[in-house]
Amino acid sequence: MRTGQRALVENLLPSIEIELPGESEAFSPSGLFDAQAEQVWLEIGFGGGEHLAWQAKNNPHTGIIGCEPFINGVVKLLGNIRDDNLGNVRLYRDDARQLVDRLPDASIDRAFILFPDPWPKTRHNKRRIVSTPVINRLAEALRDGAELRIGTDDPGYLEWILWHMQKQPAFSWQARVPGDWRVRPDDWPATRYEQKAARAGRSSAFLTYIRQDRAAD
Repeated sequence: MRTGQRALVENLLPSIEIELPGESEAFSPSGLFDAQAEQVWLEIGFGGGEHLAWQAKNNPHTGIIGCEPFINGVVKLLGNIRDDNLGNVRLYRDDARQLVDRLPDASIDRAFILFPDPWPKTRHNKRRIVSTPVINRLAEALRDGAELRIGTDDPGYLEWILWHMQKQPAFSWQARVPGDWRVRPDDWPATRYEQKAARAGRSSAFLTYIRQDRAAD
């Protein structure tokens, strides 16, 4: 790690890193941010942080929690946070499932799972972040009307995602025509994984789900 990167980890990271409270203590996502944060968004597995940094810069009154266990991606995002003075970002550097399990009901206004590792070998499918337990917890944590955005360039994982999401009636897929999921929305900036897939000739899917009104559950 270079000197500048080490300085970011030692000086900036501690001020924005999330430490979950004890099991008997309440965890408040909105309490991580100042009063200017009108909403709280969650990105699970932000990779190099390109998407999260763009969202934070373009939504300054939104607090954004990013989960990423790998230090290389964390360091890249820290550079963006410093350069653009992004005071509305908080980071969790462990398995995102641990944080998701602690989210209070109806506490998140938007969530992103963008180009997660597909774990293509059958024996590794259980490691996929898109799973029944995670989707069920997000259904509880997202507010009514909140968006869940999922992106992938892996055809097998796409089928897996669609199957798991269809099982959770709290979410409604917003696609009506192919263009609704084959074309990335303007407020969904490209990640390096999507760009890598495009260079390799792979198409990507951009899925948007809405958390339905709880009265209909």
